[in-house]
Amino acid sequence: MQEGRFLTGSTLGHVVRMTATGAFGITFVFLVDAANLLWLSQLDQPELVAAIGFVYAIQFFSVSIGVGLMIAATAMVSRSIGRGEAELARTQSAAAAAISTMIQGGVALAILTFRHDLVAMAGATGETADNAAGYLALTIMSLIPMAISLSCSGTLRAYGYGKEAMYVTLTSGLVLMVIDPILILYLEWGLEGAGVGLVLFRFCLMGLALYFAVYRFSLLARPTLRTVRAVWIPFMIVAGPAIATQMSTPVGNYILTIVMAPFGDDAVAAWAVVARLTVLTFGGIFALSGAIGGIFGQNFGAGFYDRVRSTYRDALIFCLFYTLLMWAVLASATNLIIVAFGLSGQGEDVLRAFTSIGVGGFVFVGALFVSNAAFNNLGKPGRSTLVNWLKDGVISWPAAAFLSASFGAAGVIYGQAVAGVIMGTLAALWGWRYVASLNANVGTKVAKPRPYPNPDRYRSR
Repeated sequence: MQEGRFLTGSTLGHVVRMTATGAFGITFVFLVDAANLLWLSQLDQPELVAAIGFVYAIQFFSVSIGVGLMIAATAMVSRSIGRGEAELARTQSAAAAAISTMIQGGVALAILTFRHDLVAMAGATGETADNAAGYLALTIMSLIPMAISLSCSGTLRAYGYGKEAMYVTLTSGLVLMVIDPILILYLEWGLEGAGVGLVLFRFCLMGLALYFAVYRFSLLARPTLRTVRAVWIPFMIVAGPAIATQMSTPVGNYILTIVMAPFGDDAVAAWAVVARLTVLTFGGIFALSGAIGGIFGQNFGAGFYDRVRSTYRDALIFCLFYTLLMWAVLASATNLIIVAFGLSGQGEDVLRAFTSIGVGGFVFVGALFVSNAAFNNLGKPGRSTLVNWLKDGVISWPAAAFLSASFGAAGVIYGQAVAGVIMGTLAALWGWRYVASLNANVGTKVAKPRPYPNPDRYRSR
């Protein structure tokens, strides 16, 4: 029987360990992604880099759906582990992987069908638009193996196997690091080479994730139509709001890309660089929200609410110090980044705005991610949806439009930071008020909460 690893020991230790393994793996993948952009920039064709910027705004939607499905799998499975229901957790893990695959398959087909319209809506024109649409046609169906890998990764983290989840992304990233320059530069495939590398990377992710989750640890039962139908409702109760929450970020990014587009390809190219730097330097923050989900879920399922509170507190502390460190690193490396990616004019202004002001907003964005993890895993996923959409769908666009009128393309960065400060502060306070209200006898196991009316009905038969 798989025991709940997060039910004992220091919560800060669990937060640091799970986040460190997650951050190392995901940051390396983002590093490879940034290198991918660097290889393309060496071809001296700004329209290729701009095309990646537009594609990123669209791909962000699909990847965010996959992340939302992974969050739901982690929340559902970790609660069952906390309650000591190991076989139910295996059944849920398998059904979650099957459901995620079906949903992402539908998303991929929709994007493939409407890719030209989506690219045009983002503001791309001419050769840049053609390049972006071609890249989507080549890569978008690889969302299916990625969905499987994300679901299995969520299961590994729900059980506390952070190191193995790191191996999945780290090894796949190494493969991509080797083949990308060969495909893009040596074979002179350019943008097509970058697309082929992405597809191979996602299949590698799937293979390794299945190896650890199925072969190594046997964390997934064999999925059947009966178990998928039984798990569908409880899974979607969490997945629906989690997906809606995750979708707010790409919607916000898509809107801000539209605001940025009129400033020209230089500005959009810098926007693409900023997007890569964001996920590269803040891999620890993005990993944090996924890593602590299992810690929250196991302790919530076991009724250890004092540990839920200490996890929330420790995650905020980790987030603060991590962001301050990354801010110092980026500020000192600004000139090197500008030279490396050949940014000039408005593009240089965008990069400097990000490293001097925009990065600081992640102190508050990180707090927002911590509250998201708490709400998603503690039975209030709708609250995560609300605060994220207020940030990305309500505040970001008017703030960016207003400030860009005064500061040019750099104003988009400033508007994004303003939205993060406002909603990050409110979300962190709301999240703390909720976890503080949970009933608990400190250090004592209390009545186990049930996330669904009758968990027994979802067991495999």
